[in-house]
Amino acid sequence: MFENKLKSPEEWFKQADYDLETAEAIFKAGKYIYTVFMCHLSIEKALKGLYNKKFKKDPPKIHNLNYFCEKINLTLSEEIRNYIDKLNSLCVPIRYPDELEKLLKDYKRDVTEIVLNQAKETLACLKQML
Repeated sequence: MFENKLKSPEEWFKQADYDLETAEAIFKAGKYIYTVFMCHLSIEKALKGLYNKKFKKDPPKIHNLNYFCEKINLTLSEEIRNYIDKLNSLCVPIRYPDELEKLLKDYKRDVTEIVLNQAKETLACLKQML
């Protein structure tokens, strides 16, 4: 019924680009915690694309960015590494907030704009590895 076809690294990156475009649209709409969520998803898909490229198989269905960085054995700048660590730590709180009001207070426009810009830089860096 459903064919389990290996997704290409290029397809993973196409989806990462789409997710980052979505993050920008959501940012413009003022939905900042979902902007952060889409940034995470974009970087996750890019890392899965690199995993796919290296191992020639589908990546595991997990959301841990650090796991993929370690498995792929990526060499990243300290700035990008720190960003990925921070984004990784936000995965669960953004998806399943315990306190929505606290997240809304923590992720105002200025903070979220930094997260979004760093996602753009990180995705550009990861694309160079494709």
